[in-house]
Amino acid sequence: MASDLLACLGGGLIAFAVAAITTPAGLSGAVLLLPVQVGLLGVPSPAATPTNLIYNVVATPGPLAAHGRRLRLGGPLARALMIGAVPGVMAGAALRATVLTGPRAVAAIIALVLLPLGAVLLTGRRPPSVRRARPALSRPGALAAFAGAVGLIGGLYGIGGGAVIAPALAAAGHRMARVVPAALTVTLATSVAGIAAFEAIAVLKPGPDTIGPDWILGLAMGIGGLLGGALGVRLTRRLPERLLRRALGLLVLGVGVRYLVQVVLG
Repeated sequence: MASDLLACLGGGLIAFAVAAITTPAGLSGAVLLLPVQVGLLGVPSPAATPTNLIYNVVATPGPLAAHGRRLRLGGPLARALMIGAVPGVMAGAALRATVLTGPRAVAAIIALVLLPLGAVLLTGRRPPSVRRARPALSRPGALAAFAGAVGLIGGLYGIGGGAVIAPALAAAGHRMARVVPAALTVTLATSVAGIAAFEAIAVLKPGPDTIGPDWILGLAMGIGGLLGGALGVRLTRRLPERLLRRALGLLVLGVGVRYLVQVVLG
């Protein structure tokens, strides 16, 4: 495992920097931390995914508590989303831990998530599926199905899904006062469920693959992300959002292309 002092310190510092630049663009730092773990810190597969989820568990309660002082957390919107997202993330965890374990599979997962995300950030346009979401995401069943798909991606990649859920619900006409706390609540719930799923699979499926998370590294990154996110909130008021989103889009696209090349070349 990567839980030596140098790796943990490096992971915490990188998470701080990542959260500082992603928070102003409305993203969780977790989206860039899986490539960091795999490419820089040497965290074995598939343990990098639940380690990413530990980051969410530590970094999410800060903004969640901030909204909790002003808004009612939970409610029917969050419940409908969690009905789909929690089973979805557990299914994604099962696939990641038992089927998609090799380096090429990890590279494919990273590329498939980062390439469309980078394109959206760079162009400033929502994907067609999000732009046409208004009629679909108004019913509890549709919300649960949508959240289930997002949870599945989260279990494969190690994200809570809030960065996908929030813009889709906003496009569907839900008020941001309800969307933001619901997305944060779902992110926290799916992250906890995903970690539990990976830990259970690690016990039930002993073998050469390291399935359980690296807790020390995950906690170090989470603390770094919590502090970096606080800095990012301050930067939001001082730096132009469009410039930040496009710069981040270039970075995300670049990382996605790098892993796509790895998939193609094997």
